[in-house]
Amino acid sequence: MSRDHRGKMAASCCGVKKQKLNNSLPSICCNGSAVYPNYHKNGYTVASPEMCYFCFDVLHSHLYSYEQPKAPLFTNDSYPLFVTWKIGRERRLRGCIGTFSATSLHGGLREYAVTSAMKDSRFQPIQKEDFPKLHCSVSILTHFEDAADYLDWEVGVHGIRIEFINEKGNKKTATYLPEVAVEQGWDRIQTIDSLLHKGGFKGPVNAEIRKSIRLIRYRSEKMTVSYSDYVAQKQNGHA
Repeated sequence: MSRDHRGKMAASCCGVKKQKLNNSLPSICCNGSAVYPNYHKNGYTVASPEMCYFCFDVLHSHLYSYEQPKAPLFTNDSYPLFVTWKIGRERRLRGCIGTFSATSLHGGLREYAVTSAMKDSRFQPIQKEDFPKLHCSVSILTHFEDAADYLDWEVGVHGIRIEFINEKGNKKTATYLPEVAVEQGWDRIQTIDSLLHKGGFKGPVNAEIRKSIRLIRYRSEKMTVSYSDYVAQKQNGHA
């Protein structure tokens, strides 16, 4: 488990590297209270390209020790969010960290743009030479619901967060954003089994273990831009 500098629990979206389902993956922390309010306010779309451009600005300033960018013009409402960095034409994962706590968008994106780039324990920190090869995604999490059981969710539609008891009797949590199962080509059971291993469950997974899971499903508004998109936006004078 990991904490950010304010003591909040940080979570990794994880799982977009190809995995073998019988491997035990590094455990991650996913924050969330016992109550999952609907953060999607008044039905409007929240995620926007400007949020990704802002993350590029923040990371660029961090890498070159420049003054941090001024506050952006998009809404500063509070939402759970994730920032994901991928690199190269094949878009290999280079970092993905966020929070299940409702966080102001300006501060949250400013924080997790850097945290996901520099402090994802699965990867080396992003370097200056990596910057022109990056793609940035911002995921705004909405519509949290308790599922009836471990199968009560839809691949490609829902992200899932599971709570379970491991072999030592300790409560563990893990999450996958909605795109992970699709990218891996998994069905629901394969996704659940992978997520259990990702969360640190080391024993064999069977129907009884799956049925003991508490599953919270949610949706995600995701926006992705490339470095070339970012440069074009700068050249058009919309910085």
